[in-house]
Amino acid sequence: MSVLHAIGRRGAALFAFAQRLLRRGGAALVGARRSRAALLESEKRLQAVFDQAAVGVALVDMRTGCFERVNQKYCDILGYTRDELQGRSVRDISEASDYQLNLDLRDELQRGRRASFQMEKRQLRKDGSMVWVDLTVAPVLQEGGVPRYNVGVIQDITERRRMQDALRRSEEQLRSILDHLPVGILLSGPDGQAIFHNRHFVDITGYTWRDLVGAGAWWTRAFPDPDVRAQALSRWHAACSQAHAGQIARAEYDVCRADGGICSVALSGIALGHNEILIFEDLSRYKAAEEQINYLAYYDPLTGLANWRLLRDRLDTALSRSVLRKQCGAVLMLDLDRFKLLNEVRGHDCGDQLLRQVAQRLRGQVRTEDVLARHGGDAFVLVLDADRPTPTQAAAHAGELGERVLAALRAPFLLDGESYRTTASIGAAVFQGRAESPDELLRQVDVALYQAKASGRDVLCFYDARAQALVSERAALESDLRVALEQGQLEPYYQAQVCDGRIIGAEILVRWHHPRQGLVPPAAFIPLAEETGLIQPLGEAMLRAACRQLAAWATDPQLAGLTLSVNISPLQFYQDDFVARVLDALADTGADPSLLELELTEGLLLQDVEDTIAKMVRLKARGLRFSLDDFGTGYSSLAYLKRLPLDQLKIDQSFVRDVLRDPNDAAIVRTLVALGSTFGLRVIAEGVETEAQKAFLLAQGCRNWQGYLFSRPVPLDRFTALVRANPAPGQGA
Repeated sequence: MSVLHAIGRRGAALFAFAQRLLRRGGAALVGARRSRAALLESEKRLQAVFDQAAVGVALVDMRTGCFERVNQKYCDILGYTRDELQGRSVRDISEASDYQLNLDLRDELQRGRRASFQMEKRQLRKDGSMVWVDLTVAPVLQEGGVPRYNVGVIQDITERRRMQDALRRSEEQLRSILDHLPVGILLSGPDGQAIFHNRHFVDITGYTWRDLVGAGAWWTRAFPDPDVRAQALSRWHAACSQAHAGQIARAEYDVCRADGGICSVALSGIALGHNEILIFEDLSRYKAAEEQINYLAYYDPLTGLANWRLLRDRLDTALSRSVLRKQCGAVLMLDLDRFKLLNEVRGHDCGDQLLRQVAQRLRGQVRTEDVLARHGGDAFVLVLDADRPTPTQAAAHAGELGERVLAALRAPFLLDGESYRTTASIGAAVFQGRAESPDELLRQVDVALYQAKASGRDVLCFYDARAQALVSERAALESDLRVALEQGQLEPYYQAQVCDGRIIGAEILVRWHHPRQGLVPPAAFIPLAEETGLIQPLGEAMLRAACRQLAAWATDPQLAGLTLSVNISPLQFYQDDFVARVLDALADTGADPSLLELELTEGLLLQDVEDTIAKMVRLKARGLRFSLDDFGTGYSSLAYLKRLPLDQLKIDQSFVRDVLRDPNDAAIVRTLVALGSTFGLRVIAEGVETEAQKAFLLAQGCRNWQGYLFSRPVPLDRFTALVRANPAPGQGA
């Protein structure tokens, strides 16, 4: 602010006149050759100007910082007489912190860096009170030298400062009130530039002043996607246009927070002249409450499982899926044995602890696509998704799951630090389509549950007597299979693999001689072994049997060159120590690794291709060979042939069976043979039963095959006789 502007028009004139007189008076004080009379006259005129001024005016020596001359107004403002002020230092009447700034500015005047300066400062009155003044200072210019004096003009602004302080306190109080409101406030100007926001606005959105720079910054931040922002603004403008003058517009939005998260807000607004106030209401707690209400409507608060209402809905959905898929599912109802006694003896708190722990164990047994619900009290219901092609398979799946659940619940629970054991009973029913309603199915499993209780508890019963018999039979078969593995009832059979009419090796297959049922077909127990995990010890047994046989054949010139192919299940292959187990079997038996061929299926490749390749490479380095079984029946990929260290492709019998009748099968066989040739792989076809099939394969260039045309799988002695009866060229009879 300039000196003239600071002291007003009249004060400016006085100030300019004072400067001229002071220059003359100052010159007189430093020895100007004037008469004393002229000097006195000049001083009188100067004093008259001083006394007439409506502002305080002072002449200060720049070297000493002391007052040389002051007018009456200056004295009145500070409460001193003229004699008391003259000769006193400016420091004496200045507040310490203000005086330092005063000095800095004065130095700049003295160095000619400023023409004048203006500041608001505090000065001390004679009575010790403080007065706020507006101070304007300019140097007294002299001809041919550095200014020695400053002219200072002060105005008392104490009342103005008091009003400013009161206004600031009011603003602070208002801000505090706004900050404590339970809603966010954002004041924006005509161009959408943020003018003010309260603390709760930051709490809700995360945005501060630094984020809200520029016109319309709030909308840009809240809706970073231009299309979404355009829609949001369109909705807001529509809401504003529908609100009458003085009324509040309102809309709900999901907005982007500063941290990238999404929050739901109710946005209200009202125009104040050219400005707009936006009010933000955080809907998160309301939505959380709504979700909680919805949760309580569909879930059991004690266990977190689906409740009766949601169970009915999910069961109805499962029945609909069963119709669409033409697949079967199952429902199981579980009830804890003697639960009422626990509540009566140890209290309901222990009962609740048990129910929560039971729910946790049940979660560990079901798949994500299945439904687990608390039916009420100590009853739980499991709805197994409709994904089994036949009722028999659905019943088998339900029975297997039920047995796992019963086993899991037999383990002790910990209630109030004490061990507690219990059992459960399970009723089950199979569904296919909508032959039964949800209520009818639940009635059936309830009846089956009663039968399980009547049967002595800790058992599973099916509502369908035929399914129950099947499950019982399957359970018995699983038990017998475990015994068979322990007692050596499983016997390796051998099916010849032929090339150009001569036997080059065999595939080792397992057969089960059941002590009561006789020879059990592989289709009856191999899937069971895979489902129960028994395929791992079974596969290990066949692998070692193959290694022992190769070692035995090595001592017979007529059998020494034969290869043996062994099927490897995914469960067996994905054991961490699979490679070590294979190498141990070879080392223990002394078998030649180059004559052992491991057959892998496509399904195995889908789980972890990199792990598969790593294991194959390690075994390939030891001389083993690999055959890809069933190629083309699943998720075939040429990438497998390119990356896997394979030696052979095996054409599945499903293609060979109809190769003469189905053009598609014929085309697939031709393609597989061509692929094998392209990738340098031997191709062998399985399931060859007729001369016509064999002739077709030979015509396509496939010279290796196995099947009933040459021999069924046979015991070792019969296979050995078959080899001796068909010696390769150069071998003895």
